[in-house]
Amino acid sequence: MVLQSLLKNCLQLSCILRTPKAGFRSTTSGGLIIQSTSSDVYQNLAVEDWILDHMNLENRQVLFLWRNSPAVVIGRHQNPWQECNLRLLRQKNIKLARRRSGGGTVYHDLGNINLTFFTTRKKYERMENLKLVVKALKALRPQLDVHVTDRYDILLDGQYKISGTAAKLGRTTAYHHCTLLCNADKFVLSSVLKSPYKGLKSNATPSVPASVKNLFEEDPSLTCEMLLDAIAEEYATQHQIDRHITLINPADETVLPGINNKTEELETWEWVYGKTPKFSVSTCFNMVYKDSFLDVKVDMDVKHGRIEVCNIDLPEQWLPPALCSELVKSLTGSKFCPNETTTLATMLLRVCPQDNELHSRWNLLWENMVMLM
Repeated sequence: MVLQSLLKNCLQLSCILRTPKAGFRSTTSGGLIIQSTSSDVYQNLAVEDWILDHMNLENRQVLFLWRNSPAVVIGRHQNPWQECNLRLLRQKNIKLARRRSGGGTVYHDLGNINLTFFTTRKKYERMENLKLVVKALKALRPQLDVHVTDRYDILLDGQYKISGTAAKLGRTTAYHHCTLLCNADKFVLSSVLKSPYKGLKSNATPSVPASVKNLFEEDPSLTCEMLLDAIAEEYATQHQIDRHITLINPADETVLPGINNKTEELETWEWVYGKTPKFSVSTCFNMVYKDSFLDVKVDMDVKHGRIEVCNIDLPEQWLPPALCSELVKSLTGSKFCPNETTTLATMLLRVCPQDNELHSRWNLLWENMVMLM
């Protein structure tokens, strides 16, 4: 029955919006409510791109509802090393994604609802969208103390942020998306959104920290499904359309031609890390070797996610100068990435003399270098 329902919804969407050129067209005015059946952050972000590129929004507004498995999503102009704990993300197998809109970094999991409002550029109005969300929440639970701020956040009890907002404005079309904290893992949220990296200097857009709270802490009887339905109903009421939610599979090329290419692009290292604005790293770290404490100074410039300039200041004669020089040479031009640095260090070690002490010192150095990334 679930499969039949999904197929029916996809066919309905195709019939409503299909054209020979792009796969979709807009034959009627009004609004459309779409919900993703996927919890993959890259697929859902790709749907946003697809709708903006292919849907005719001149006579239609679209609400896209989606939820993700654990992921950290950074803004278009942000630095992931500055915004989050990448080591922890790797340990917990939490995905990192870069969206195409601006704004700050957010943590997503299945306890978080995402809403994207699509309109023409002329009709774009994020404050009205947020007021719609607040009205839906109040209709569902009148006792909730929620309101929209001048910064386009939604606050609970006057102090806890439950929704952040960002937008992408095109020449003729636009979208505004926001989050809604329902029952997210706040411990993981606070852990992964805390950068442990020292000595970073960047002009990237910084996030603004805020105290957060889940709606379910205020009212445990709520569910994500209830909130999604309430928002969809309020959207339908305001736009005078059928409140029917059309389910969509973000991997279905028959309904969304070209969608998988968009997803694959959002997954690439070049997009997630390589689009980071230029930054520098200037830091010192301490190494302990045979009861001795050694200070190492590292200076690097990183552009497009790759090390452009690299200087490593080691205690004299701790490693052969030629080996240090080869390390710096190898790092220059490489990705600012633990995997690539480990590979380079391993390759260099293979051509080193078979000296156990030298190998131990070398391993200690690159282990600390990797910790910078």
